Amino acid sequence: TMQSSGHRFRDIEHHPLLADNDAFDSSTSEADMAQRVWFIRDGCGMVCAIMTWLLVVYADFVVTFVMLLPSKDFWYSLINGVLFNCLAVLALSSHLRTMLTDPGAVPKGNATKEYMDNLQLKPGEVIYKCPKCCSIKPERAHHCSICKRCIRKMDHHCPWVNNCVGEKNQRFFVLFTMYIALISAHALVLCGFQFFSCVKGQWTECSDFSPPVTVILMIFLCLEGFLFLTFTAVMFGTQIHSICNDETEIERLKSEKPTWERRLRWEGMKSVFGGQPSLLWINPFAGFRIRQLLLRGKKGGPEFSV
Repeated sequence: TMQSSGHRFRDIEHHPLLADNDAFDSSTSEADMAQRVWFIRDGCGMVCAIMTWLLVVYADFVVTFVMLLPSKDFWYSLINGVLFNCLAVLALSSHLRTMLTDPGAVPKGNATKEYMDNLQLKPGEVIYKCPKCCSIKPERAHHCSICKRCIRKMDHHCPWVNNCVGEKNQRFFVLFTMYIALISAHALVLCGFQFFSCVKGQWTECSDFSPPVTVILMIFLCLEGFLFLTFTAVMFGTQIHSICNDETEIERLKSEKPTWERRLRWEGMKSVFGGQPSLLWINPFAGFRIRQLLLRGKKGGPEFSV
């Protein structure tokens, strides 16, 4: 602990705030960060993210080309095909927005005397510095060893979306788990109807593929659907519970006593999803601006690399 400009600065390790070559410009860092595309270059996370997309594409292929198109019931194929593909688009869009949205990263290296003076802290007020990324650590922020940054209201780091789930992208992660759970349940129901119709009728007439290939494709889809439904439904419930209790998963696991005023359940939902309940809550495209994304792509590359 040391005294600085009338307030105390606590650090776990004893080392300089910043080296001379790591100077932090508080006037440009936030603006510069807002103009860059957020992407984590983590090998494991990128593989998991690609696998997620491939599994959704596989499910869409089996549902569309193995089960629905060969069906003689036009309206059954049309309604289920449109519904499944719409859910798949919403799920993948939610995945992209979770992966490419800044989860609430604290500016790296902002723990300078100049920046702290600009905070206009009261005498005796305690602030904390992260010794790993040299940033002033806001309340409820935690350091992610994979992202190499402190994340505001960090819930956890999810390799399936190759990003942390935090203050700014938790809504998209909740939508991702919800839509994956819905398409998994839909795929399982369609598999059940398909098996029933194939057993009841002729296997050669229920699909354009041979019976062995049809069975193998559907068995893999059933396994995928069951596993993803179980995982995402549990994760969705956990996220909603955390939002309603205004408590992140890290805070729950560490049994941290809340030093903040907890929001009421409904207020917590509105703070994450934004505003009063509406269809925008379940729309992953809400707030998306193509022009802004193109400008970001021209002005800068990834915010940081791992």
